[in-house]
Amino acid sequence: MMRVVTAAFLAASPAWGFDVPSGQPVSLQEVLVDTVGEETWLRFRFVAPELVGTSGGVDYDATGDDMMYLCTETAIPYANEYALEGDVIVISMADRATEFGQADPEATQLFEAYRPVDNTCIWEAL
Repeated sequence: MMRVVTAAFLAASPAWGFDVPSGQPVSLQEVLVDTVGEETWLRFRFVAPELVGTSGGVDYDATGDDMMYLCTETAIPYANEYALEGDVIVISMADRATEFGQADPEATQLFEAYRPVDNTCIWEAL
């Protein structure tokens, strides 16, 4: 079962700005809570129009740093604020808004998974 957790408040709150290390513009598309096997996954879906693969895009290493930053500085505080418990946090970035679970061959998309441990994110190879 998946549910969408509203993220509308983020746009109005300066504490939830998305200034990432690379400096690329990033906005939150949605937050999903999903059950995968016996685990709860919190999916934070971001739009980053300057991703690698786009003309003049931000390179993969910089985007990886951005994803770790978004996990630690956005996803963990968000989960704490809204009492969301997850076994895995997935940070995804796409160069355009996409529909979850639908193929979009035109979109550049990157995903990383993390284990939340003691209010930090530990990279999880999937």
